[in-house]
Amino acid sequence: MSKQTKIEITYDDLPLSCPMRGQTNWNSHPKVMLPIEDTGEAKCPYCGAEYVLKDFDPNRPGGH
Repeated sequence: MSKQTKIEITYDDLPLSCPMRGQTNWNSHPKVMLPIEDTGEAKCPYCGAEYVLKDFDPNRPGGH
């Protein structure tokens, strides 16, 4: 079992999709939108990549 690193993103990266724009594995699975705004964390159901929203603020206005 390999240890997966959490990918840290910022509010500028939203909306979040996996794979993300510019990733070398952009065609490794279908693009899937990941809701991260409510909890600050999301996991891709296809590849298992884990994302963490840096400086997560649950009270931030204008959530998606």
